[in-house]
Amino acid sequence: MAYEIALGFWVLAATGSTAVMGSLMAATSLPRILASPLAGVWVDRYDRRWMLVAADIVRGAAIALVGVAALLGLAKVWMVFAAGMVLGLCGAFFGPAVSSALPDIVPKHRIVQANSAFGLIGTGTGIAGNAGGGFLYAALGAPLLFLFNGLSFLYAGAACLLIRVPPVARPRRAAGFWSDFRSGLAYIWRITGLRDLILLAAGMNFFGVMGFTLLLPLFQRTAGLGPARYGVAMAVTAGGALLGMLLTSTVPIAPHRRFPVITWSLVLTCLIWGLVPLVGYWPMLALGLAGTVFNAAVNVLIGSVMQITTPAGMRGKVFALMGTVTGSLMPLAMALGGVLAEVVPLRPLIAVCFFAPLLLALPLFFSAPFKQFIGATAEVAAP
Repeated sequence: MAYEIALGFWVLAATGSTAVMGSLMAATSLPRILASPLAGVWVDRYDRRWMLVAADIVRGAAIALVGVAALLGLAKVWMVFAAGMVLGLCGAFFGPAVSSALPDIVPKHRIVQANSAFGLIGTGTGIAGNAGGGFLYAALGAPLLFLFNGLSFLYAGAACLLIRVPPVARPRRAAGFWSDFRSGLAYIWRITGLRDLILLAAGMNFFGVMGFTLLLPLFQRTAGLGPARYGVAMAVTAGGALLGMLLTSTVPIAPHRRFPVITWSLVLTCLIWGLVPLVGYWPMLALGLAGTVFNAAVNVLIGSVMQITTPAGMRGKVFALMGTVTGSLMPLAMALGGVLAEVVPLRPLIAVCFFAPLLLALPLFFSAPFKQFIGATAEVAAP
């Protein structure tokens, strides 16, 4: 996170162009979105531990080289673009590999807690990086932060060597690459509960991203709010995510209770966040904190259910395809939100964005296959 802040300041200082900065963000995200479906096949075919190691080492080497070039005064914008594409491409392999390996090294009854702890660490360090990134940039400068980030990836790659991931059983006659890819699509389509869960997650992500994107112009255009209060609000929501993950990491949730917990957490998330743009600043903070607690619980449980129910040889493809569906909708959500905000008042528009996932989820609350899938305790084979 500190690297991303340093990168943004460095690009603006080097080019003076926000367009270049936006293009850099696209250069990082597009390879990940495009490569994820294919990367999932590789994750299911090869040793996941070595995939984690390789992804970290390649990313570390790419960013460390940019850091060295920057220290020597030789860094060019194209080098940063190239490193960004490497980051995105390696991330396409790393993310599904982590999600696929976790159920192999954690007992099934501890998967929810493990995902919560994993998210807790990610959110906590993200907050620290966001909070300290600006100070570190001012104190050390971008070149050293580039170099430290590269070294952190190399350290992470070495740490992954200590993980023991049981090998996934492979069929004697492995299918071809494209046949394996199609089998992942077919598996998702045949398992009704899994397909509905992915579509629900995609809808939540689409409308949630749109709503959060529009909060910034709401704060900018509303008297008595402004950038400073926006920063405080984002910090409060991050704290809510930490609290939600802390609760799910410490409070056991039995399989038969997963469905009611997901249902009520989703309902409360939508209702609470739908009220956020309609109230004053201080109630907004309180609602944002509470809504993010419930949202964190929903996200942790969705990921855990997918890990518990998906066979080891399918996890990489399933998580990669889910990442592609949800990730590819984010730019569309941001763009559509910006267009609608030109013609629709911001407060009701944001409220509708946060209420919308509830309408998508209502039919699933009465679906027996979906309820059965959420409460499953073992891997689900395709019919």
